[in-house]
Formats: sequence, structure tokens, C-alpha cells
Amino acid sequence: MLTPELPIRTERLLLRAYTEDDLDDLHDIQSRPDVARYLYWGTRDREQTRESLRLKIAASELREEGENLTLAVELPGTGKVIGDVLLIWVSREHRQGEIGYIFHPGHGGHGYATEAAEVMLRLGFEDLGLHRVVGRLDGRNTASARVLERLGMRREACFVQNEVVKGEWTDELVYAMLEDEWSARA
Repeated sequence: MLTPELPIRTERLLLRAYTEDDLDDLHDIQSRPDVARYLYWGTRDREQTRESLRLKIAASELREEGENLTLAVELPGTGKVIGDVLLIWVSREHRQGEIGYIFHPGHGGHGYATEAAEVMLRLGFEDLGLHRVVGRLDGRNTASARVLERLGMRREACFVQNEVVKGEWTDELVYAMLEDEWSARA
């Protein structure tokens, strides 16, 4: 089980639970075609974003495998949510997890995704006791691949045209890190 003490402060960011007040910022992110481009879902209207926010608010701890912890990423001093990060508890028996992140493109290129995702790796390995954490992405999403590489994750697989996403075949890349690799980088 993982109930992190929130908020979590990094050098430049505040990671916290989502609240109802985050609807406008979240909608600004989820309604953008450039954000949804490599995701399973398309752009979201306000009601779809409201439902997404409801799920994110409920995802503030990990009690059982299959659940996810989703944290809003805020720029301190502004109150603005610029993205979110998540940790999925994939398997209790095999101590497996998965990380993910979505950021507003207007805040890209500053290392925010790497900084926030590193917190999720730490929570997974050090607090939840995971053995292995993966990151999966559309093979065309080179910016996201660079984030995983900066985190020290290694590319383990490229599944060629294994999924149809928005009507087209796409490759899936899988990056991973083991707990001893996490410990060695610290």
C-alpha cells in the first residue's frame, strides 16, 4: 500500500492531489490535439475532462494492484497545473509498476516531465517496494522516449505495429528500470 505524504516538492515543482479547482487547467491540457496525438484517447470536451478529473481525484493512493496514483504537477507560486504523473501498481506478486506523464506542450523543454516522473520512480521503488517499473509509449513519441532515457530507463522492446491507435497501426516502445538500477543511480 502507498499513501504518499502530499504535497511533494521538487526543486521546481509541486506534486499534489487533484482537486475540483483544477478543471480549467486540466481541460486546457486534455482538449489539445497535440497532447492527445500519441494517447489512446482523443481530445476531450469539458464534460469528458470533468469525468477524467473525477477519476484523478480518486487516485490519490495505491491500496491494491491494478490501481494508479495520479498527481497534479503545479508550478509553485502560480497555482497552475501544467501536467500530471502517474504510477500504476501492475502486480503485487511480481512487484511490477508502470509510470506515465502528460504535460502541457507550452511547458515542454524545461525538464519538468523528467523531474516529476523521477518522483514516481522513487515512490515506486523506495516506498512501494517495486522490483521493476516500465514506461510504455507510442513509438513516434520521441520526446517522451527522451524523458524515459533521461530517467535512466533502458529501452527493452519495440513491438512493431502491435496496436491500432486512432485508425493507424503504431509501434509500441517499452522502457524499464529495475530496483538495483534505481539504487545504483542514486
